Amino acid sequence: MEDFGPPADDTSDGTPDTLDLCDLCGQAVPRDDLLSALVPDSSALHVSDPDLDGKRVLTACSVGHLGELIEQYRRRPFVQEEQWAGKVCRALAEYDDEPVPLSMVAALSGLSEAQAERGVEWHNARAREWRARYGHPGDD
Repeated sequence: MEDFGPPADDTSDGTPDTLDLCDLCGQAVPRDDLLSALVPDSSALHVSDPDLDGKRVLTACSVGHLGELIEQYRRRPFVQEEQWAGKVCRALAEYDDEPVPLSMVAALSGLSEAQAERGVEWHNARAREWRARYGHPGDD
């Protein structure tokens, strides 16, 4: 992907930190003009603070777009196992292919063993669905 610079309608000072994108339409908007909302989302994992997992910040260029985004997330169910699966994956990211006992997975992810197990099961079920639909990599 190539970067061709700021959009033609760019009114910022050209500093990339002064622009952000509308989550609905992708329009580049000066950060001072963005609207935002915090919504529950079981797929959202915070980069550095696990206490903020399950919360997504939406950004929009207009009240209408923000309302549409909020409604989309309102209709999306919060699936606790999805959040636990994300916490497990984040905890295991630095363990390449070495097996990790469930008790250690739970401790690393801040979950109980039952929660960690349900998160792993949820993740594995999604992986099986994906493979059933698209096949295994390298199958031709």
